[in-house]
Amino acid sequence: MMERLFAIGDIHGCFDKLIALMDIIDVDPERDTLVFIGDYIDRGTQSKEVVDYLIDLSRQSGNVVFLKGNHELMLEQYLTGTNKLGFLANGGLETLDSYLKGSSPDATNPIPTTHLDFFSDLSMYYETDQYIFVHAGLKANVPLEEQNEGDMLWIRGEFIYSDFDFGKRVIFGHTPFQEPIIFDNKIGIDTGAVYGNKLTCVELPAARFYNV
Repeated sequence: MMERLFAIGDIHGCFDKLIALMDIIDVDPERDTLVFIGDYIDRGTQSKEVVDYLIDLSRQSGNVVFLKGNHELMLEQYLTGTNKLGFLANGGLETLDSYLKGSSPDATNPIPTTHLDFFSDLSMYYETDQYIFVHAGLKANVPLEEQNEGDMLWIRGEFIYSDFDFGKRVIFGHTPFQEPIIFDNKIGIDTGAVYGNKLTCVELPAARFYNV
């Protein structure tokens, strides 16, 4: 049986949709690889529950890859004090609320150490023989190992509407569309789950889509 890759788009604290999606994809933990494209937190109401689930999932299978999204970067900047307003203005309040629910009223940092470790261990990209997985996209004419973190986490139209051949098909999230967008050189799988639309997974190489 051929190894399959399953990539899941931006979750943004939509825990119920994540569970529903995982229930309908048939992943073999011994053979298949799961790639999460980033933006696990913010805007949705259950960011803590999402991260709890993902940490538990990683303990059950070694074939799980977690990429960093721009919202994880904003949380990092909030915690280090370098940009508190950016996080709070982009759904961070909902994230803090989800952590405060079960914490002590006098907790200086309601985010558990296991979660902080999860955030610090996120990868910028994941590469296979046929695909490059990244949160937002890539800059044309720049080797993968020289890509700028800002582009990989924030780039939009310049990447999405480029016909540049990156050598492998790029699977990305970050920019929400009503349906997955499919080009010869890329596939976008952020379908706006937190905005009332769907959470999407793509199975590769079949390019089969699942959504809830």
